[in-house]
Amino acid sequence: MITVREMIRKKGEQVWSVSSNATVFDALKLMAETNAGAVLVINDGKVVGILSERDCVRKVDLQGRASQNAKVAEIMTTKVLYVEASQSLEECVAIMIDKNIRHLPVYEDGKLIGIISVRDALKEMVDYQKFMISQLEHYITGGGR
Repeated sequence: MITVREMIRKKGEQVWSVSSNATVFDALKLMAETNAGAVLVINDGKVVGILSERDCVRKVDLQGRASQNAKVAEIMTTKVLYVEASQSLEECVAIMIDKNIRHLPVYEDGKLIGIISVRDALKEMVDYQKFMISQLEHYITGGGR
């Protein structure tokens, strides 16, 4: 099966981020502009949290707060789980399911190289299965001979 490193190479290393001092509104605006479901919170080059659309709804809207005034630091998730680039896609999906999360930062040699979502992982798994089925069909039929 594919490693997370291979998936990041295909997907790209783009990581959307905000600082912890940004407003939730600014973070939501970035998520909308980039079609991202979450952004990393980075201060001085270090990941200090992650903020998802779910965080915004549950910790701002449902509490009657205004996203224009609330700071990212007030609602972000500070315990950020991550994976290493060498890990398999299956391991990542298992972590996401077990921990009920949808996004995982990816590190290689201590450096942030990207972020994957459960949607990215599922798409990659389906593509891989389609490829394997195609290869098996080709093998069974004798390669079109």
